[in-house]
Amino acid sequence: MSDPLVQLGATPRPRLPEWARKSRTHFQSLNQLKSGLRELNLHTVCESARCPNIHECFHRGAATFMILGSHCTRGCGFCSVPKFNPNRRSMPLDAAEPANVARMAADMKLRYVVITSVNRDDLADGGSAHFAATVREVRRALPEARVEVLTPDFCGDLDAVARVLDAGPHVFNHNMETVPRLYTRVRPQADYRQSLDVLAFARRHSTALTKSGFMVGLGETEDEVHALLRDLHAAGTDAATIGQYLQPTRRNLPVAEFVTPEQFERYRVYGLSLGFKMVFSGPLVRSSYMADEVADAASRLADGVVVAAQRPADGVTEAASRPADEVADAAGRPADEVANAAQRPADGVADAAGHPADEVADAAQRPADAGLRHSPC
Repeated sequence: MSDPLVQLGATPRPRLPEWARKSRTHFQSLNQLKSGLRELNLHTVCESARCPNIHECFHRGAATFMILGSHCTRGCGFCSVPKFNPNRRSMPLDAAEPANVARMAADMKLRYVVITSVNRDDLADGGSAHFAATVREVRRALPEARVEVLTPDFCGDLDAVARVLDAGPHVFNHNMETVPRLYTRVRPQADYRQSLDVLAFARRHSTALTKSGFMVGLGETEDEVHALLRDLHAAGTDAATIGQYLQPTRRNLPVAEFVTPEQFERYRVYGLSLGFKMVFSGPLVRSSYMADEVADAASRLADGVVVAAQRPADGVTEAASRPADEVADAAGRPADEVANAAQRPADGVADAAGHPADEVADAAQRPADAGLRHSPC
């Protein structure tokens, strides 16, 4: 019998534990929604960031619109969104994008619309006017719907942040992504304190619910996670989301640790003890995942007690509230079909070990550009 093939020079990556996997796929729903998006030249972060929940979310008719184009001016170590260097090429904004996002959201009959964007540090206002225009168009087309924005830091330009807030989103989300010690590797062009300042300003400037998310499994310690949660709460953040980092391609940072569901539960309990209105914590939790339920839970107060954080709406986010002995089976999995929904990235491009199958095409989209490593702000 011949020896098994050995892949020379490859560093083996740890296999996904059961609690970080999803196996069920919904290709018909996924392809149908993709087709509608492409017709309007629209993008979703679900696709570009290879979200593990894409099949589930597209199947239930949910998506997070990604505006300001399909390419980002920053080179974060965790992110698979395609990059571009503005010193080498220009990427004009699509003037029809705000109206097209509103049209697509209306066609989908969305009651909760999430809008995020790439970083556009090449634009004088960071793309904030375009972002605000998109919010206004969606609110005009769907006056009964709620709108959540997940914004970049706009290089700390609080006028740009105000511009988006003044368009009237119901929820303002800006992600911290990781603990400060890891910023040079994870968010090399961002600043931890600057991001906290953006959240604190949003709290002062608007009545919108404020929200932030971060990943674990990048090499942080429990004490560092606790400190990050304390910093977020001190900045006035209402809701926090915590999820497992999963390496989207071989070009991204490796996973340092697969955090257990029990540890996610401990982080949730600690966050609630600080006074957060909602902490959604689990291996498959993502910043925009079940965003409507998170917002509902954070908004539901009774006699000053955060009942919703203890009992998420209709059990849909029960993974965020189950005691530690049950979380191993359900963390990050809402009730009904989510327990078996899609873990694998878009179009099944990763196998159960998390190994992307389309790395050559991905590498061509994401050039290794030293110019992206330095702060553009």
